[in-house]
Amino acid sequence: MNIQHTPAAGRDVSGSAPCGATPPGSPSTGSAPSASIQSRSALASYALFALPLAMVALPVYLFAPALYVRSGGLALAGVGAVLLAVRVLAALADPLLGWWMARNQRGYPWHAAASLAPLLLGYCALFNPPALDGAALMAWFAAALLLVYLGYGLATIAHQSWGSAIACDAAARVRLMSAREGCGLLGAVLAAACSGVLGYGALALLFCACLLPAAWLLLRRAPRAAVRPPATASAGQPAQPPALGQAPARYALLAPWSEPRFRCLFGVYSASALAGAIPATLFVFFAADRLGLPDNWAGPLLVLYLLAAAASMSLWAALARRWDTLAAWQASMLLSALVFIWAYALGPGDGAAFAAICVLTGIAGGADLALPPALLAGLAAQSRSADAAAQPSAAPYFAWWNWCTQLALAFAAGATLPALALLGYEPGSAAAETGAAPQGTAVLAAAYALLPCALKLLAWLLLLRGARGSLKSLNGREI
Repeated sequence: MNIQHTPAAGRDVSGSAPCGATPPGSPSTGSAPSASIQSRSALASYALFALPLAMVALPVYLFAPALYVRSGGLALAGVGAVLLAVRVLAALADPLLGWWMARNQRGYPWHAAASLAPLLLGYCALFNPPALDGAALMAWFAAALLLVYLGYGLATIAHQSWGSAIACDAAARVRLMSAREGCGLLGAVLAAACSGVLGYGALALLFCACLLPAAWLLLRRAPRAAVRPPATASAGQPAQPPALGQAPARYALLAPWSEPRFRCLFGVYSASALAGAIPATLFVFFAADRLGLPDNWAGPLLVLYLLAAAASMSLWAALARRWDTLAAWQASMLLSALVFIWAYALGPGDGAAFAAICVLTGIAGGADLALPPALLAGLAAQSRSADAAAQPSAAPYFAWWNWCTQLALAFAAGATLPALALLGYEPGSAAAETGAAPQGTAVLAAAYALLPCALKLLAWLLLLRGARGSLKSLNGREI
């Protein structure tokens, strides 16, 4: 793919204004906001790249282990260990990717383009394994996963940072993030609905068919960040050294942690992300062993949840404009906990009630997709506006954000399942066969419903405290 490097596209946001956007191919200086992101075509060109990225996250997390265990004959424990190890490596790599992106001068379009090769190769290799046995197949699985997560991390950080650079106010950020996450939900729904019908090999072809056009639109049609020319010394005057507190590029990775609001927001998001990762890990086990639902119920229930989340994102964006972003996020957390806690009381035959819970928690989950990225983008924009030398790029912010998500998923898979086994839960004893929930599923229900609700309430308390303190400036009117 031939990428035209315009002046706006050829430099990182470290040399750009704190906010502002220009149409692709249009050099611009200064930080005046542009109306280019207000057009639907520009918004779609940026947001549609999230669709194939979501097709990476869902199938790899839910479907790849089943493929290698059932079709490849690998041990479940070995596949789980590889997943955990690769997740941890990906979590460690994401901040380094953010540091690398902030340090070099190529710009977000270049980084997004660089992610395409590992994404395409890794995804196709992962879902089209060769006829290998034992250790060789496990090595193939690990290598393909590493490629997928490397490309996914690079693409996600570049895409999120790009959005932060072209949106200048709270309304624009919520609109941009809502469009991006809405496209991501569409990709997740597409993967969930089609994987069982098309098969995994065809799913890889579908992914390629979605990724390449979306990447073309992003790289050729999406708005670029407005460029600010670098400061130069006046005639006869030597260049001034960096002011105290201005960090060189090698410290860009740690720059977000010098911001108290980032530390507070990161703590809130950590609790919220873990509250979402645990039910995602236990979803199939809960549906089969606690509720006794057939295997073919998992896909439709997941689609229900995702569609409800997609439909509610505009509602949460409107509430963020009417109240403020922090208040809207707090309301969604309370709604999620108040609804999801009823899952603990469900048992065999309660499939309809569980479907209703999926819809209601999906409505609450739409806020988690749209509002936290908007808050983070606003925080990054504020920090870079206040001190562009010390906070040169949004990439480290989103890199640490992705690091938190990766660690939450790794912890959910690597700690929750072994803990359940120690407490007496044995997967595979379907409730449908006994007419009652089998032995050990009470602890499964507690881990699936009660623990996430407790974590969600913890996140709510942390956000409530932050809204009265360090996060007060991120009230949706100033970001």
